[in-house]
Order: sequence, then C-alpha cells, then structure tokens
Amino acid sequence: MKSTVFALATGATLASLVSPASVFAQEHLLDEVRVGLSGSIQKGKTFEPGVFPSATVFFDPFDQRHAQSFFDHMLRPRVHVGAILSTTGGANQAYAGFTWTVPLGEKFFIDLGFGGSVTDASLDDPSKRPVVGCRFNFHESAGLGYNINQNWRVLATVEHSSNADLCDENDGLSYAGLSVGYKF
Repeated sequence: MKSTVFALATGATLASLVSPASVFAQEHLLDEVRVGLSGSIQKGKTFEPGVFPSATVFFDPFDQRHAQSFFDHMLRPRVHVGAILSTTGGANQAYAGFTWTVPLGEKFFIDLGFGGSVTDASLDDPSKRPVVGCRFNFHESAGLGYNINQNWRVLATVEHSSNADLCDENDGLSYAGLSVGYKF
C-alpha cells in the first residue's frame, strides 16, 4: 500500500517535470520546478541517515508573479506539490500546499510554505524510527533564495512535517538542504 501511494505521488511529480514546459509556461500554469538534496536535522533516535532528494513543482493560479506590494504577495501564494525520498529506506513523503514568496530586493527572496503531507514512516513501531503517529501530517517549509538570473535560482531550505500532537506519537520529520529552481 505505502509503496503504491509513493509511486503515484512521485510519478505525478516527475510527470510534471517532463511535461511540455512551453505549454505550461505560456498559460502560466507552471511557474517553477525545483530539485534539491537535504539531510535529516532530527536528533538522537529520530535522526534519519542518508540523503533525501526532493522535487517540487510550483503553480501560480493567483498571479503571484505580478504582485507589487508585500501585502499583494501575501494575498497571492503559489500552489506547490512535491515529494521527498529517502535513500536508505527511511521515511518518504509527498506534500502539497501554498508557498508565499517575498522578494528582498532584486536578487534575494524568502519562501514560506504551509500545507499537508502523507508519509510511509512508522506510525507506532518504536523499532523503526522516526515514529510519526499519523499517516497525514502538516508540512511547513522555509527558504532563503538567490536569483542567479531571470530563470535560475538557488535556495537554502528547511522543511518539517508533524502531526502537531494530534496523534499519540509525533517524532516529526525535519530536513535542511539546498535546492535549485528553474522559473518559467
């Protein structure tokens, strides 16, 4: 069951990456594709070894690219969908939600994301860490980015998923890393 869910989520994300970009870009449906590598920043028994590749696709249905003021940027989040995969057989997750991007001058920007995620991490088996308690969790992200040019950007990122203590267990999943994005 869990491998089917993640195969579908990963397949959908990868299909978005290889779809004819010019069609999406012309209609402003697809705003950005981002890939990255991160590592666990959990401590002790909840630390996950290995590298965690990720892919995220951003859509701009609220026309955030034309926002002018800070308030305008807050009213026009982008929609994102993505996946984080474990290279060591640990927790995988697929996520979706909203991302607010605020420029800091012409080159730098901040991304703040909020949404939900689904994971195949252990729900209650203490021999398999981390133990997340719920299959569905909240997902938050933050990034400090630099626009290399009109299309390419790099970001330092932090991501966290947990159930906010809505379930008995709540080890959470936390990662920090670097991402490269291509804006259309």
